[in-house]
Amino acid sequence: MRYERKYKVSDLHHHVILQNIRMHPAGLRQIYPDRQINNIYFDSTGLQCYHDNVDGVAERKKFRVRWYGDDVREIENPNLEIKYRINEVGSKKIFPVSDFELFNLKEITSEVSQILDKKYQLSPILLNSYNRSYYGTPDKKFRITVDRNLRYFSFLSSNRFIRYTTQEHAVVMEIKYEMEDDIYTERVTQHFPLRQTKSSKYVTGVQMTGWL
Repeated sequence: MRYERKYKVSDLHHHVILQNIRMHPAGLRQIYPDRQINNIYFDSTGLQCYHDNVDGVAERKKFRVRWYGDDVREIENPNLEIKYRINEVGSKKIFPVSDFELFNLKEITSEVSQILDKKYQLSPILLNSYNRSYYGTPDKKFRITVDRNLRYFSFLSSNRFIRYTTQEHAVVMEIKYEMEDDIYTERVTQHFPLRQTKSSKYVTGVQMTGWL
């Protein structure tokens, strides 16, 4: 289980945040090349995952299929990720799934159901993409990601993706570390002039695309 502390910023360009990271006295450095992340979030008919998050349910799950690449339509080596969260700490399980096409989600929906052993009747709800930068401390205890260019498309409006319908002009920085390293967190967080926020791309996407 690890902490995932999020900082959502609407009034700073991501270059300013990246500059603060590079100048951090903890010696933060880039640990992975920038890349585009693409997700399809799955939820129940009544959007139980969405409502659990909004209502602040302490123990909750999130289901998404994730892949990487600048062209969202080129889906290669996707994974089903099940994220578990208990209050402020979380973990996830990852399952490889078959390549699929955005214009036909029946097969991936069926595969997700099979992996979950039909415990959950889930459907694709939201597609989103964003660009991520990766930084970390030399001791590898703390990892920081910076996400920008957040785009959303709702499958509640159409079951066929043509283009993104909504873009969010915000930057999301996240600090991730294991529970046992929480005693050292101040040495990283105290140098960022940012306020920790509650931020879920799934919740934001559902709300911004106009369905709730």
